[in-house]
Amino acid sequence: MDLSEGTADVGGFRLHYHEQGTGEALVLLHGGGPGASGWSNFGPNLPVFAQRFRTLVVDQPGFGGSDRPEITDQYFAFSAAALVRLLDERGIERAHVVGNSLGGGTAVRLALDHPDRAGRLVLMAPGGLNLSVFAPDPTEGVKRLYQFAAPPGPSRDKLAAFLRTLVYDPALITDELVEQRYANAADPGALAAMASLGASFAAYPERGMLWREAHRLRQRVLLVWGREDRVNPLDGALVALKVIPRARLHVFGRCGHWAQLERFAEFNRLVLDFLGD
Repeated sequence: MDLSEGTADVGGFRLHYHEQGTGEALVLLHGGGPGASGWSNFGPNLPVFAQRFRTLVVDQPGFGGSDRPEITDQYFAFSAAALVRLLDERGIERAHVVGNSLGGGTAVRLALDHPDRAGRLVLMAPGGLNLSVFAPDPTEGVKRLYQFAAPPGPSRDKLAAFLRTLVYDPALITDELVEQRYANAADPGALAAMASLGASFAAYPERGMLWREAHRLRQRVLLVWGREDRVNPLDGALVALKVIPRARLHVFGRCGHWAQLERFAEFNRLVLDFLGD
């Protein structure tokens, strides 16, 4: 299976993506945070899913190889609208979506605003849909995220501290990974993009509260959580599980916010079984 890479004009700016495989379409949407990209989140998973699906790993607006436009709507809505235009560009009428954290929020907004374009949803500790019942807010991971760009500015140590909150096993956060992500994260354009993203949540707070609209989802939904998630803790799944009509929940023990990497083989089997059921 050939792996291709490209960009598409989605209305005034370009989205970057990797694509592999044939069959039904599947889109993988990464989480947020300094230096994040589709490839950093889902690169190892792509060839597995490409064996059964036409799989696109997309860099959301402001991340990876995509452009960094000013965010003119609540970020989930802005990114979902760009994704629809990417699907149009690639000739895809409907796609299943796997979304991690920020990408999970985009996946939910896509399904709410464009229900005919979204197939089944795999939502991994999704932003906007998680409503913590017991855990303090902001969480440890969110605090570390805020601290990255705070005065006196970004540093490798701050980035490493944030990345360690994403995993159960800190050994996964290698010096090489920190260096790779820091090269992108500390770029002035990337910092401006993060600021624009954050401002969109403040400007349109109700649009980001996806848990209030989740009862409208008619897609089959698989919620995936790590029991030790320190960014969007497990109790954030309870409201989503209760209000989404066709939802199920899978919890990985000894796992943080990156189930697709920390529980790689189990996660791949779980998602493939769910999408093929």
